[in-house]
Order: sequence, then structure tokens, then C-alpha cells
Amino acid sequence: MSRMPLSRREALCSFVAMLAASRRARADAAPITMESLLAEMIDREVVARLPDPPYRSHEASSYDRRAVSPGDPSWFANQDYSQFIRLENHNGRNESVMMDAEGPGVITRFWMGAPRPRDGPPGTIRIYLDGSDNPVIEQAADRLLSGSGLVGPPLSAVTSIGRNFYFPIPFASHCKVTCDSPNYWETKNEKDRVWYVIEYRTYPKENRVESFTQESFQKLAPVLSHVQKVLDNREALVSQNFTTINAQRKDLAPGASLTQSFRGPGAVRSLMLRLEANDMAQALRSTVLSISFDGESTVWCPAGDFFGSGVGLNPYRDWWRTVDSSGRMTCLWVMPFQRECAIQVENLGTQNIRASLGPHSTSPWNWDERSLLFHSDWRQQDPLETRQQDGLDWNFIDIAGQGIYLGDTFAIHNGSDKWWGEGDEKIFVDGESFPSHFGTGTEDYYGYSFGDRGVVFDAPFHAEPRADGNNKPGYTTNTRTRSLDAIPFTKSLRFDMEIWHWAKTTMSVAAATYWYARPGATSNRTPDPAGARRPVLK
Repeated sequence: MSRMPLSRREALCSFVAMLAASRRARADAAPITMESLLAEMIDREVVARLPDPPYRSHEASSYDRRAVSPGDPSWFANQDYSQFIRLENHNGRNESVMMDAEGPGVITRFWMGAPRPRDGPPGTIRIYLDGSDNPVIEQAADRLLSGSGLVGPPLSAVTSIGRNFYFPIPFASHCKVTCDSPNYWETKNEKDRVWYVIEYRTYPKENRVESFTQESFQKLAPVLSHVQKVLDNREALVSQNFTTINAQRKDLAPGASLTQSFRGPGAVRSLMLRLEANDMAQALRSTVLSISFDGESTVWCPAGDFFGSGVGLNPYRDWWRTVDSSGRMTCLWVMPFQRECAIQVENLGTQNIRASLGPHSTSPWNWDERSLLFHSDWRQQDPLETRQQDGLDWNFIDIAGQGIYLGDTFAIHNGSDKWWGEGDEKIFVDGESFPSHFGTGTEDYYGYSFGDRGVVFDAPFHAEPRADGNNKPGYTTNTRTRSLDAIPFTKSLRFDMEIWHWAKTTMSVAAATYWYARPGATSNRTPDPAGARRPVLK
């Protein structure tokens, strides 16, 4: 029996009914909890699919409030400290509001810096949830964020005097974060300056989120202990049941390449590359890794930048990648594909190199409408002329499509004995006129503070594998990857890093970006063989 077409009214009623059913299904779904968020944090598959439930990523920070619009004379203003939303009085105690957000949501990353290397940021942090007048968390800022308070390392730890906190704080309807430290703008005491960045998610109203309570936190102890151990042993949770693709080894003369391909549906679970050369710094820049999935070329990046080493072989380890002193580099990004995958290593340099591609791990993958393709792009500018005590926005990438932004590696050569990293990250999502992520400094974005410390470090989600170019001529590599603080986008994402130097000098800068997207997504980055061939500065 044939069906008559629906009228507009019937179609609208049908759509409303479907939407209501969808919302009821969301309401009946399991709530978002501290336990579910910690499980998500250590599940590498999660970012390879569109988020379910969907969420938006936001940032509250102490960026200089004089910056109101791109092109405005104060767009590069640099007083990124002690800038709060407002001042409140709680029973005679002044508290500066750092974050004030409607939920449901979750704090995903909390960073603070201060000009007190030993003492850390002053004051007490208080977190108020769901309209309560009593804070659910009340701890000295330095204890909470340096690993001696609510949770220990690596979820809360000091890296080159930057205070970092990655433990998720969920809230059902509202979250307010305050600090009662002396306000620099009143005291004018340099020791009272504080820098802060709080990143958080918000979910659609129909999603249920169980707010943090001290009681639920105490019950979480076994789960928290497990997650801390997994993050410490960062290559954990790589299944022994994955299929191993054996390594291929080849001597690559200039212009030669080595390729591996395999059929789908499936997912690359680990990818390994090892290079040997007389000049390893040049080999890591001039040897390019390219990958295509289902006929789309989505990865084109020099090997050193792709694996987060930057210029030179700089051993480190984070949640997604490992670089060791032998030249072996491994990544654990999950890379799904529907039909086929091809991985190529090409020598664009002038010296002979020895390349070992693999072994890799693969697994089956159920490709669906939420599955995403992995991307990595690269941009270099050499030379880049800086302004003295003034900024310029240097674009990492513009993306068109739907996906998730996962991180980046920033490799710079400093041409001066002054600090180069005052610049703020500015991330525009889905056509925003003002960035939803506006930071307080390049080193703050990468989890450290006061860049003249020159200390290499690594942690699960950020690292500084090389630091000889801080406040003196030389190279620095900063890298950051995201987990709960990943940034979803539905149609576009633009990432600008402000270059703000204390000196007028010449720099070399390069950025590798890592992101996932639905098939067909594009970016403004194209292969740059000439840039990869360019001799690295010695």
C-alpha cells in the first residue's frame, strides 16, 4: 500500500516528536560523572569519533581585557595577569571571580602561574557549584594545582614552575571559581600578579551531569589510583590483541621513499618510525611523513615535528607519543579508515638516511557516521621578523569541516637573548568574531611559566623536549596534546598564536597541528617541500 506524502504540519509534528524522543533518550542516558570522565581521559578511541554527547569547549583566563577586537590598537595588549571577572564579598572576605559558567559542564584543565617560583600562586582557590554558597573545593592555590592537594601527579603537577591541574570537576547547572589572593591592581605589588587559564566544557541542557562532591570523590579513590598509574605508564592500554604490521627498512637516497599500505575497514593503533643519519636534526626536518586514508591525503608533516621532537632528536614521552635517544619515534593516535590506508616516508633532503617504518598495530573498526579521519599539517616561516614589545598573529591553521582539534607542536629558533613567548593563543570556533580560547602566554598554553627557566620536561598532555632557545639564541620545542580539553568544531576552527617578543629580532617558527575530522574536511595548509628541505639553523 502506498503512503501519502506528509503535510508540512504533519512533517513538523513528526520532527518535534523525534526531537522530544531524542531528548528523552538523552535524559534517560547514564549521567556524566567523574568516573566516566576519567575513563574517557584514558580511552584513546574517544577522539576518533564525534563526541556523544556533544559539547563545546571554552576558556576563562586572565588575558588583558583591553583586547576587544582583531585589528584594534590594543589587540596585542600584554598585561595578562590579575584580570578577573569581578570582585565579590563572602562574609567579609574578598574573592576575585575567575570563572562563572552555566552548566551542565566540567572543568577540564586549570593552569596558574605567578612570579614566585618557590611559593607558587598566592591565595586560596574556591570552587562553588550549582548555586551553593559553600565551596565544594577550598584549597591553597599552590597545593591544589601543584600535586600536593586534591590529587597528585600526574593529574596535578608542577612543570617548569607552571601549576597544572587536569582532574575533571563536573557540575550540573553552574560553576564559579574564585581566588582570594591580594589584587595586584589595588596593591601594585609585583608579587601579587597571578596568571590563570581554566578550560571547561558545556553540554546541552538535556544532558545529566553529576556534580563533584567530596563524598563522591572519596568513593572514587580506586578508580583515581588506576588512572594515575595508567597516565604514568603512558604506553599502557595498548592491546596485545591488535594485529602487528611488520617493519620495513630501507636506505633512502635523496628523493627516495618508503611506503606501506593496508586494507580496511580498520584503524592504525600505533605507528613507529626510526631514522638514522649523519645529521639527525636535518633528517628529522627533511624526512616527511605522509598518510592517506580512503584516498584523502590527511597527513603531511616532517617527522620530527609530527612526533613532537621539533628540530633535533629530543627524547620525551607524553600520552600519545614517545621519542627515544635511539631515534625511534612512536605515536598512539587511533587512525580509523573505511577502505584503505597508505603511509609514506620520503627523504626530501640531500643526505642518505636509513628509515625503519614500523612495526605498527592495527585493529578492526566499525566505521559509522561519527567516525573521523586523523589529520596532521605543518607550517614554517623562516625568517620571521618580530616586533619589539608588540605582537602579531601567526596562523597555525584554518580548518573547514566538522571535527575535533587535538593539539600542536611549536618549534622555534630564537635570534635574541630576550624572551620570545609572551604571545597568547587565540582559537576561533565555528566562525566566532572573538576567540572562545584567549590565553595568557605561549608558555602558559604549553603548561609551564616564566620561560627563562629553560628546563625540559614532559607530562601526559604537554611537554618541552627542547629549551635551549629561551632567553638566548637557540631552539625551543613546545608540544601539547588534548584529552578532555579537546576542542570540537561543527564547521570551522582557526588557531592563531600571537608572536610577542621582547626584542626586534629574526626568528624561525614552525607549527605542526593534530586534528580529526569527518571525510571531506580541508585546511589552509598544503605540503611545503621547499620548507622541509630548508637547512635548519645550527
